[in-house]
Amino acid sequence: MFRVALPRTIIFTVSLALAACSTSGGGGGDITGSIGHRDEPKADSAENVGSLSDVIQRNPNDPQAYNMRGSAFGKSGRSQEAIADFSKAISIDPRYAPPYANRALVYRQTGRADLAIADYNKAIAADPKYAAAFLGRGILYRDRKDARAALADFNKAVAISPDNPQAYYNRGLLYQAQGQHQFAAADFRTAIGLSPRDAEPQISRALSLLALNDNKGAVEHLDQAVGLDPDNIGAWTSRGLAYERLGDREKSAGSYARAMQIDQSYKPAKEGFTRVGGQFGQTYQAF
Repeated sequence: MFRVALPRTIIFTVSLALAACSTSGGGGGDITGSIGHRDEPKADSAENVGSLSDVIQRNPNDPQAYNMRGSAFGKSGRSQEAIADFSKAISIDPRYAPPYANRALVYRQTGRADLAIADYNKAIAADPKYAAAFLGRGILYRDRKDARAALADFNKAVAISPDNPQAYYNRGLLYQAQGQHQFAAADFRTAIGLSPRDAEPQISRALSLLALNDNKGAVEHLDQAVGLDPDNIGAWTSRGLAYERLGDREKSAGSYARAMQIDQSYKPAKEGFTRVGGQFGQTYQAF
């Protein structure tokens, strides 16, 4: 249950059975990121970096070793060290695609989009079937509002790697932004099937289902999402809206209250809580 005890304090008293959340990153040392672009676990422990450095010391001309250590640096935000290692890997083997794509991701994350696109282009030239490069470049094109180029790259990523949930998820986001919610919902459904422990495609599919007035279907996905990621304010707020549309004010108020516990100033949750008649000092059943 959610109990609102004070005008500005929401106490969460429901105990939820939570499932561990896993992410789906690129393979082979790639740091293409997980669905939803959440931060990945720290990968630069002294032991890990030290071990990779030992490998490099024994094999100073191994581009894969530099790419792996660069990935460890990149995942933890040590961008300059990551770029140095990826650049070294490229200098050793200019036809090795992963370090181009990984360096491009670091450039993208640090706001250097032109350098990122150039590196994605080089990765694709080195390996025309390297799905991670098409995916990363597609995300950049989408960010630049170049929907046609983004769709072409996402389609290529899906064709090359049909078991990659990120390709479907990102193409779904593109469709969703264009209001093509039937196509978006279909891509998110595929992403969920490939990565069922990730909350982001569940939330995104729910949003498209809400746009299609399938409120019951949206609720089912949002119930899953808040179990997978209980601190996701967007999931709780969207869940509140879905239950509001279904006429279940109790669960709606409980969902909005949980969102306000995460961030008391979050306007959509506050407005929704008020809209369904939520009252401070009352307890609401969320499930």
